[in-house]
Amino acid sequence: MKQARIKIFLVVCVFAVIGIFSISSYAATANEIDARVNASLDRFVKEVKGAQEFLDAAKGVLIIPKVIEGGLVVGAEYGEGALRISGKTVGYYNIIAGSFGYQIGGQEKDIIIVFMSDKVLKKFRNSKNWKAGVDAKVTVINVGADESLSTMKFKQPVVGFVFSQKGLMAGATIEGSKFTKLKK
Repeated sequence: MKQARIKIFLVVCVFAVIGIFSISSYAATANEIDARVNASLDRFVKEVKGAQEFLDAAKGVLIIPKVIEGGLVVGAEYGEGALRISGKTVGYYNIIAGSFGYQIGGQEKDIIIVFMSDKVLKKFRNSKNWKAGVDAKVTVINVGADESLSTMKFKQPVVGFVFSQKGLMAGATIEGSKFTKLKK
């Protein structure tokens, strides 16, 4: 009897994850993605001191706004965004991640990944499925109220930011997330 309940619970969890992906299965147009990316960058620059100077020093910036994440034992996340070099969009990408473990909730968040090295940016652009933590270590930065990006020293070739979180889901990580180039 207990095993039957566990199986039913897991089936419900799987359907919840499928529901998240079906919401995200609507593929946005390039114009829609660019508009969301612009809004996300504006929020980032307004919310984080020194963000503009940091972005200006980057070799490339991947912006994935409105990433949807949810989980109930089985979790998933999905979002679409753009890679920009010198302020111009050079490609569109999605983020997909799945997880299993103690988790419950859902949230929407923005992710910005900043490439500080030409070598790592080239590897990202030439990869079919780039995986954070495997193809390159991504240092996720949480900026406190008394800090700014201009006061921090970054020696990592890839720096990630998770911000504008809405909803209830613990943790801010992109480790293990897979990024795939979209055909737009």
